[in-house]
Amino acid sequence: MARLKLAAVSAAMAAVLSVAGWAGTATAQQAVTLKMQSTWPASLTLHEQFVYFAERVSKMTGGMLKVETQPAGAVVPAFEVLDAVSKKVIDGAHSWGAYWVGKNKTAVLFTGGPGGTFGMDFIDVMGWMYHGGGWELYQEFYRDVLKLNVVVFPILPAGPQAFGWFKRPIKDLADFKGMKCRQTGMAAEVFTAMGMRVVNMPGGEIIPSAQRGVIDCAEWVGGIEDLRLGFHNVWKYHYTPGMHENVTIGELLINGDIWKSLSPGYQEIIKSAANESFLIWWGKWQRQNADALKELQEKHKVQVLKTPDDILYEFLKTWDKLAAEEAAKNPFFKKVLESQKAYAAMVVPAKRFMFPAYDFAANYYWPPKTN
Repeated sequence: MARLKLAAVSAAMAAVLSVAGWAGTATAQQAVTLKMQSTWPASLTLHEQFVYFAERVSKMTGGMLKVETQPAGAVVPAFEVLDAVSKKVIDGAHSWGAYWVGKNKTAVLFTGGPGGTFGMDFIDVMGWMYHGGGWELYQEFYRDVLKLNVVVFPILPAGPQAFGWFKRPIKDLADFKGMKCRQTGMAAEVFTAMGMRVVNMPGGEIIPSAQRGVIDCAEWVGGIEDLRLGFHNVWKYHYTPGMHENVTIGELLINGDIWKSLSPGYQEIIKSAANESFLIWWGKWQRQNADALKELQEKHKVQVLKTPDDILYEFLKTWDKLAAEEAAKNPFFKKVLESQKAYAAMVVPAKRFMFPAYDFAANYYWPPKTN
């Protein structure tokens, strides 16, 4: 009996010491606030996803690690956040890699890239990131190719994106040639080669430019994002889908020195919060997009039309041509592109075999409306 009592006391003491150890570790963690900026206006869901990420980080650390989220322009202009993070003007940023194609066109590939992404969808591209060497290439690109002091994580699913908004109907490839349209990233080069006159500008400048007649058409995102920006107040012709950003992923940037200063536990929480934000927001956003399309059509009388197939096929052909030309002169672009293609070559054919086409059951339960 004495031995049993001694064993019980020993077990209780061990439990107390264990709890005390955990408590000691928690109280030893230093409170940290990271000041970050997005490239998005505060009114957009893209920025709201950034805020969600910050809320999750705070909750998972009991408020010991906080992310102060600021919208585009709060500290630096929207397109300057990458350099600002590297120079520690801000601790981090929530942005989109294709904004940096002026530094090196490889940047666009880490968004998923224009074109069909070799047939991959969002989950496939995330698979390439974490199981096909993509994330390691992502770090190598910023660190060794661009010589920037940043760590980067995929965080924002922002597609599939609509083809865009137009001041008049677009029936075929010839119809949009010569039109002046807001486009970004390397996709702008593709559209230029297809005959469009492109203009690059941040999202917050699109509607004012459209109202002044500076542009005839614009691509932003689609669905809820376009509704919030107010495209329907300027144009009534909205075409979807597009091949320029059918899979497009935004990024979380953190200054390299700041990242190294964080405890391993905080680093893991940031990684987990980024992945959770991707998944949870992806699901929420799809419902928001569905609601937005209904409102655009029924309340604002927008004509939501299918993009002509000849335009989509021409985009893929033109992208493949430009990507091959860039790969021939940019070794790192070629390295990343070939990595994506190799991963897609395994995953896409298998997935096509295993997964029924989305419209198979969709058309059974929700037959397409005929005019």
